[in-house]
Amino acid sequence: MTGGHIDAEALAREGIAELRRGNPAQARRHFETLVEAALPGFPPPWFLLAQACHQLGDDAGEEAALDRHLALDTRHLAGLLMLGDLKVRTGDTRAASACYATARNVATARPDQVRGQLPAMLDRAAAWQAEQDRLYAARLLDTVAGLPAGPAGARVRQAIDLLLGRTQLYLQQPSMFYFPGLPQRQYYERDEFAWLAGLEAAAPDIRAELLALMREDAPSFVPYVEAVPGRPRPANPLLDDRSWSASYLWRGGALVEENATRCPATIAALEQVPIPRIAGRSPMALFSMLRPHTRIQPHHGMLNTRLICHLPLLVPGDCALRVGNETRAWREGEAVIFDDSIEHEAWNESDSIRVVLLFEIWRPELTLDERAALTGILETVSGYEDGN
Repeated sequence: MTGGHIDAEALAREGIAELRRGNPAQARRHFETLVEAALPGFPPPWFLLAQACHQLGDDAGEEAALDRHLALDTRHLAGLLMLGDLKVRTGDTRAASACYATARNVATARPDQVRGQLPAMLDRAAAWQAEQDRLYAARLLDTVAGLPAGPAGARVRQAIDLLLGRTQLYLQQPSMFYFPGLPQRQYYERDEFAWLAGLEAAAPDIRAELLALMREDAPSFVPYVEAVPGRPRPANPLLDDRSWSASYLWRGGALVEENATRCPATIAALEQVPIPRIAGRSPMALFSMLRPHTRIQPHHGMLNTRLICHLPLLVPGDCALRVGNETRAWREGEAVIFDDSIEHEAWNESDSIRVVLLFEIWRPELTLDERAALTGILETVSGYEDGN
């Protein structure tokens, strides 16, 4: 400073030198002089002032300077990390979490900023956040420790998993028709369906009929995903691939006589099931075969007015079905019921064939009047698609 004129750059350099020499009080005076001068074209050194206040142990001064700095540069990585550290020291864990989360997002988006001491600061922030997440999760789980293991308790725990970010929210997204107001449930439980016990009791006979079909090497097993002449080919890696194949008992609402006559026990068991009767569309029932080392990619079904049922008949190890954020393994003879309008996928990573009896049922929440109306709607859709 000479003749009342401030050499801003020289004063800033002197302040930085004082910081490095361990003289934060002198550095602070230099930076405060620059702040008060408010020189045109020379940004106030708020971040440097925050560093001087930090070395002096002046938390209030540091926070005030960081607030001013981040108001001008909202995504300054070092400033965000410093403010997060300050909030940790002063016990404001919520603010610290917000600062650290923003800093980590900035580091991901702007890796060019991550240099010098910042990688170590980011690692420390991540470790602190992980411990806070653990403590937060433990506290939440303690509040529901006494809940029973039934459906109500399961729903509460699912809500906590979503709150903690442990799971992703999956919702019904049918590819063709959506009916509003139905529960967003990934799986239904076996004891919710009185008719299911009879079907499971018939599993040994159904399995025997399946094995007979397979021994005969019947041409009834065709690719599950087939190209339709005159229509665009679906973008499915299993198109016209027998790795995922089907032997139909009902297809498009019509009985497949050749297969049905070979499987009387299966047909009799399915007659007791609440399968929709929709001209041109349902009943739909088939043996679904997944050959070794085959994966069905994530996808959504056409409707949310139905549930898909699997009766597992041949199940090697390393096979499973994921619906939304829950994965279940099949067990031979124990039905699996799920909403296929929610994203789902399946795989067989074993060296053997997996086969389930697959069919659809009405969603139990639909009233008889709603089922009648839906039957009319879907029959009209099928007729229109067929050009009738």
